[in-house]
Amino acid sequence: MEQTGSRGLKRDCTAVQIPAGTTVTLPVGTEAHILQTLGGNFTVHALGGLYRITAQDADALGLEMSVETATTSLAAAGPVSEEQIWTVLKTCYDPEIPVNIVDLGLIYDLVVEPIPAGGNRVQVKMTLTAPGCGMGPAIAGDAQQKILTLDGIDEASVEVVWDPPWHQSMITAEGRKVLGLG
Repeated sequence: MEQTGSRGLKRDCTAVQIPAGTTVTLPVGTEAHILQTLGGNFTVHALGGLYRITAQDADALGLEMSVETATTSLAAAGPVSEEQIWTVLKTCYDPEIPVNIVDLGLIYDLVVEPIPAGGNRVQVKMTLTAPGCGMGPAIAGDAQQKILTLDGIDEASVEVVWDPPWHQSMITAEGRKVLGLG
């Protein structure tokens, strides 16, 4: 769902300042220009800066939006597959870049293991495009929450790591196409 344009906030709204990662409250009436709506979140320009607003606060923007996940089409019976997890991770986006975290090459490791009591645990190691980016906890939290929506997943952890350092060469062919890199 692509919504762009400027609108005054209908109510006070929690947002995360980009790239600092600081949680703030944008007051009712604040003019917010929607720049990106990917993965169920909104990147807006307001008060001279960039902010990430989640789908749960779409009403503050005067919108109705359900959280985008890949789980609707992935809720098939049977054990969860690694492919399903990769697919749901493709619904997570850096709020400044219109490419998902998989195609950006930010996911370094993904492990699915059964839990003795039943269900599965997923462990992900990911990085960010810049070491100083404060959005790491927000992006990792988004990925973790989306993984936990999959049937058969009882635990998920997403760890931000810095080794090896990310480089543009890690972007997939699909990601390069979206970014116009060839």
